[in-house]
Amino acid sequence: MAGFREIIGHEQIVENMKNSIRYNKISHAYILSGEDGMGKMMLAKAFAMTLLCEKQGVEPCMQCHSCKQFLSGNHPDVVFVTHDKPNSIGVDDIRYKLNDDIQIKPYSSPYKIYIVDEAELMTEQAQNALLKTIEEPPAYAVILLLTENEKLFLPTILSRCVKFSLKPLPDSRVKEYLKTQFGVEGEKADMYAAFSRGNLGKAIHLATSENFQVLYGEVLKLLKNIKNMDICELLDYIKNLTEENLNVDDILDFVQMWYRDVLIFKVTRNMNLLVFKEEYQKIQEFASKTSYEGIEQILKAVDKARARLKANVNLELAMELLLLVMKEN
Repeated sequence: MAGFREIIGHEQIVENMKNSIRYNKISHAYILSGEDGMGKMMLAKAFAMTLLCEKQGVEPCMQCHSCKQFLSGNHPDVVFVTHDKPNSIGVDDIRYKLNDDIQIKPYSSPYKIYIVDEAELMTEQAQNALLKTIEEPPAYAVILLLTENEKLFLPTILSRCVKFSLKPLPDSRVKEYLKTQFGVEGEKADMYAAFSRGNLGKAIHLATSENFQVLYGEVLKLLKNIKNMDICELLDYIKNLTEENLNVDDILDFVQMWYRDVLIFKVTRNMNLLVFKEEYQKIQEFASKTSYEGIEQILKAVDKARARLKANVNLELAMELLLLVMKEN
C-alpha cells in the first residue's frame, strides 16, 4: 500500500482529494462508487493515510509514526467497519461499530476515519442509523462509503455525501500496466484488456489466474462446437466448468466477447479489430452463418442470463435458456 502516486488512472478524483486536503475542505462523508477491482479501497486508504500523516502534505510521507501505524494495519484512528452477515450490513453493525465508536475522540490524530466497504449492503434501517451520524458528525469524523452501486443508498444519504465515481481506464493504460508490471504483451494483453473493460484489478486477476487460462481453453472449445452438441451435453459441460470453480460471470463475459468479435468481423471484415485473432477462421465461419438479428438476440440473451443469476434464478435454468438462443442462432 502506498499513496496517491501509485494509483493508476482516476486523476480527477485524486486531484479533488488532494485539493480538499490542501485547502482544508474535508467533508464528513464520501461515497466512492465503482466496480470491484477498480481501486475504491486503494483510493480510500491513500486519502485516509494522507489525512493522518504528521507531515500534513498532499501525499503520505511513509516515514512518520502515523504512516507506519497505517501501513502495519494498526492505526488506532482508522476503523474498517465489518459486518457479521455475508450479504447484509445491519443496523447493529452501524450502531456499535460506527455510531457509538465515533463519539470517542481520535487517539493521536486530527481525524478519525471510518471505511465501510460494500456499503450498498446496508439495510434501510442501517442507512437511517448512519444518517443520524452524517447529519450531526463530530468535527473530527470522516466516513468513506465504498460501493459498487450507489443507487441502493437512500436519497438522504446521497445528498449528504461527496460522491466520487470511478471510471474505466482506456485499454491502452491497462495494456501498458500489464506489460510493464507482468510482462504481458501482444494478443494476450489485448484479450485481458478487452475482458476487463477498463477495470485494472480485473485485468490483473485475469493475467495471473490459472483458472482463467483453463476457462479460456474450455469455453473456447464449447463455443466452437456448440452447433454439434445437444442441450444436455452443453449443460453438463457448463456444470463441469462451474464445479471446477470457474466463474460464471467470466464465462458470460467470454460468450459476449466472442459474439462481439463475430459482429465486428461481419461488419468490417477486419481481423485486426478482433479480440480472438487466433480464432480468425472460426470467427469468419460464425459471421457467415449467423445473421445480425441472431447475434443481437444472443447478446441480449447474455444480458438476460446475468440478470437472472443476480436475481438468484437457478444456474442450470439461466444457462439453458442462454444456450438455446445460442444454438438457434
